[in-house]
Amino acid sequence: MTIDAPAGVVVTNSTASHRDQSSYVDWPAIIAGIVLASAISLVLISFGSAVGLNFLDFGYGDGPNPIFVGIAAATWFLWVQVSSFMAGGYLTGRLRRRYFDANEDESDLRDGAHGLLVWAGAAILGTVIAVGGIGAAANAVGSAAATATTAASNVAEGAADAVDPNAYFVDTLFRSNQPVDAAVARDEAGRIFAQAALGDGTVAEEDRTYLANVVAANTGLTPEEAQARVDQVIANVEAARQQAIEAARIARNTAIIGAFLLAASLLVSAIGAFWAAQKGGNHRDNNTVFAGVFKRF
Repeated sequence: MTIDAPAGVVVTNSTASHRDQSSYVDWPAIIAGIVLASAISLVLISFGSAVGLNFLDFGYGDGPNPIFVGIAAATWFLWVQVSSFMAGGYLTGRLRRRYFDANEDESDLRDGAHGLLVWAGAAILGTVIAVGGIGAAANAVGSAAATATTAASNVAEGAADAVDPNAYFVDTLFRSNQPVDAAVARDEAGRIFAQAALGDGTVAEEDRTYLANVVAANTGLTPEEAQARVDQVIANVEAARQQAIEAARIARNTAIIGAFLLAASLLVSAIGAFWAAQKGGNHRDNNTVFAGVFKRF
């Protein structure tokens, strides 16, 4: 924009020229929204964790229903996520410097876009923090595993046979009807069960018979009692195996449901941040004041 000045001097409006060369993205307002959203999320999640732990009683009783706990935790997390993103989006829309080179619809779109940037920034920040926590936990687990490995390397010299994939087959070469040392019998029985676990958990019939003979020779039980003990142990091992499989299935399904819920909550949060930023921009333009909440003292 130019205006004619006296004596034929032409004056250029530097403000308009500056706007033409600047971005419509107001990063200070976006950063403020990200900080607010992250702070609200941290406070409310900490509060919810404290309330949730209050319902857990390790001293007596059966404890709360895990389904109820899961539903309550998911609901609380969804509410915290959506509300924190909306608060950050509203603050950004309210603080954003508006350029009056656009109509109201374009201004609303720019306000909403700033809300989406708040959502994206806070989501990335939360992911970085979560990954950092997971990495710290993984390092702790790795240190514990290294300690356990070092300790395991110092046990009896025959322990290495337990991880030998051919140890089970080597044992079958030297089986006999003569009594064997109890420690040797224990190690061999462990390898038999480990070999069965690699398949469908079924112990071969010849292994059952051999185990019954070894148990009878080392315990003084009758062949029938020894066979019954072997069958009971095999049943217990299979029950434990099925429980582990069921626990893995539940963990897998829980992870799948959690991933879908997280994605859905993020989408809802994006919509909420977009809408809240537009509402904050409208209040900015209309000079809306909430006198009952924010008033001068």
